[in-house]
Amino acid sequence: MSWVTRARILFHQMGTRFWRRVRIAPGLTLNLSKSGASLSMGGRGAHYTIGRRGRRATVGIPGTGLFYTTKLGAQRTPRARSNRSGSSHVPEAPAHDKLDLNFFERLVIPRSEEHFVDAVKAWIRGDKRKALRLAQQSTRGADGAFLAGLLAMDLRDDHLAEAQFEIAWSRRATLGALSSKYDVSVHAELPITDEVCARIAPDERGVLLALAELFQRRGDEVGALKMMRTLLAHEPGDPAVRLSIAELLVDAKSPTKKTLTEVIELAKDVQNDSTVHANLLFCKAQALRRLGLWAPARNELSKLLRKRADRSAELLQAARYERALVYEALKQKARARADLESLYADDPGYKDVARRIGLAPAR
Repeated sequence: MSWVTRARILFHQMGTRFWRRVRIAPGLTLNLSKSGASLSMGGRGAHYTIGRRGRRATVGIPGTGLFYTTKLGAQRTPRARSNRSGSSHVPEAPAHDKLDLNFFERLVIPRSEEHFVDAVKAWIRGDKRKALRLAQQSTRGADGAFLAGLLAMDLRDDHLAEAQFEIAWSRRATLGALSSKYDVSVHAELPITDEVCARIAPDERGVLLALAELFQRRGDEVGALKMMRTLLAHEPGDPAVRLSIAELLVDAKSPTKKTLTEVIELAKDVQNDSTVHANLLFCKAQALRRLGLWAPARNELSKLLRKRADRSAELLQAARYERALVYEALKQKARARADLESLYADDPGYKDVARRIGLAPAR
């Protein structure tokens, strides 16, 4: 029996979701998000999740962000059996799947819609290039272009990916229509920071995030910012979107007073409530320091460093180093040295810490 008939693929109207993963043990991960917590078992290629939305099996291609999600029935569903590798056996779904078009169905649906169905089936089988070719021929609505864009990104053809997402945007009124009709879940993961990822789906948010990522890859900061600001206009209170913009601004080649002030505005009234908020505080502190506002920068960094639970070692290291630079600017040499010595004790090779405390020759 084929994968298509063994798994019922469901489309979830979630838009873009932001979450954080906490590794409990090999093959066991706790997923934290706005909608609550869930538990995932299995490797990156295939895993089984239990959470508020029920039980789901996720199958993807290891090393990429592409995957599809199978929602397991709530009743009369065999319990998943773990194998030695930690992945789970997916219970069989009903034999008929919406992707299994019969002869008569293929006669009545538009050819471009048939291409979309065949593209998804090729993608599930792992034939990405065939799936891409078929998705490009699916000109009915935006979902084919969205899928083609994701596949092109996965194949590192960014020029083609951008063209496909532009097509999807031009047809955005129909985003999600074919995915919903055929119960297809088409998602991908895009990094916001090293710690925070965004799951994008075939909707306006997903297209804008994908385009922003592509612009950033090629060094087009202006284009990436334009996409994210458009998204922020729709979702002004979303801290992850604000973080995306703040990261782009502070990492710019030539940040200006105007852009640094924008970073501070984006992080206004932010408390250290989550990883996303902590990263926003760090961006704000960087902007304050570059503007010469030493005391406020110190205060934001100290606020960030007071909470260590669920914060990555990398973020805490970067914040401590940033605070050491602020202390040096404030002529508080003892406090600067204390932070630098703490960094050196944890990682003697971290940035220029050894030189700053006199344990390495100056260049």
